[in-house]
Amino acid sequence: MLFSFFLSLRAAGVKASLSEFLVLLEALSKNVAIFSLDDFYFLARTSLVKDETQFDRFDRAFAAYFKGIEALTGELFASIPEEWLRLQAQKLLTDEEKAKIEALGGLDKLMEVLKQRLEEQKERHEGGNKWIGTGGTSPFGNGGYNPEGVRIGGQGGGKTAVKVWEKREFRNLDDTIELGTRNIKVALRRLRRFAREGSPDVLDLDDTIASTARNAGYLDIKMVPERRNAVKVLLFLDVGGSMDPHVRVCEELFSAAKTEFKHLEYFYFHNFIYETVWKDNHRRHGERIPLYDILHKYTPDYKVIFVGDATMSPYEIVQPGGSVEHWNEEAGALWFKRVMDIFPHLIWLNPENPQYWEHTQSVQITQELLGRERMFPMTLSGLEQGMKKLAH
Repeated sequence: MLFSFFLSLRAAGVKASLSEFLVLLEALSKNVAIFSLDDFYFLARTSLVKDETQFDRFDRAFAAYFKGIEALTGELFASIPEEWLRLQAQKLLTDEEKAKIEALGGLDKLMEVLKQRLEEQKERHEGGNKWIGTGGTSPFGNGGYNPEGVRIGGQGGGKTAVKVWEKREFRNLDDTIELGTRNIKVALRRLRRFAREGSPDVLDLDDTIASTARNAGYLDIKMVPERRNAVKVLLFLDVGGSMDPHVRVCEELFSAAKTEFKHLEYFYFHNFIYETVWKDNHRRHGERIPLYDILHKYTPDYKVIFVGDATMSPYEIVQPGGSVEHWNEEAGALWFKRVMDIFPHLIWLNPENPQYWEHTQSVQITQELLGRERMFPMTLSGLEQGMKKLAH
């Protein structure tokens, strides 16, 4: 009965499979989610969405499909059984309240009257005992009291409503949000190339079965090295100055990268790349690493990621002596070109809002050196695009 909902999710780009849909139906048959749109929302999302980056698409499709509780009650939960209502009435209502329920004619009569008043009422009503409104004793509305009411909107009053009808809206997630460590890990996983390296300490079940069969049933165990992400990454991080407001997101990126990439080397720079970089910010004046050593040590198959806002004086990029901390005999642009000549797979992640890029001359110069298609914003969407660029 929910197949149209499943198809609407697929049409919205949610990569839900038929087997996952069957899991959802089985969970519903086991009463995992009953009489609650919130419960059904979380159950459906857990069953059908296997990639956190698709939460946004799921929420939008869910909100579009269930436009109010009417669609939900009509298709998913149907009506509340009258036997259940009668049982609850026996437990919770006083003799006087039970008499009022009988006077109204029961649940069917109540819903019929509600439909009629929805057609008749043309404006908001507050107080009173007939119209749909707030703060009164009418059976319809919220914030008032009636022993056999239908709450419409609001948070409820006496909490004795037979059925709750209120619009449930879910907040749309946005792929332009600032990154957290978990989101970064999800995006970085797009840059993967698995290989088996190291000592053979993992059971190769398929080869063990085949080898045992070839040996007429005598067990022949086969081991293989663990399967690891073989991608190698060089990470260059801008620190200090205008990057101070972005320390947290850079720390999250650094933490996620150390987890996701076994072969990761990182270095710091300030504003722009010059003849030296460093590994320890506390000793950056005394323990610097010549950039030439990095260019000669690491092979071209390394993926290079620069992280910085690229916000500085243009002279720091294009002129000798432009650095604000030391005298650089050669322009930063020249050193950056040398890096690009060695490492063809290179991108730049910029934590500044992209709407400011075109108004910042140094960002424009950096994009010209890079190629405009290689600078990405420090957002979930931007990081995913960057990883796709590096993977090709």
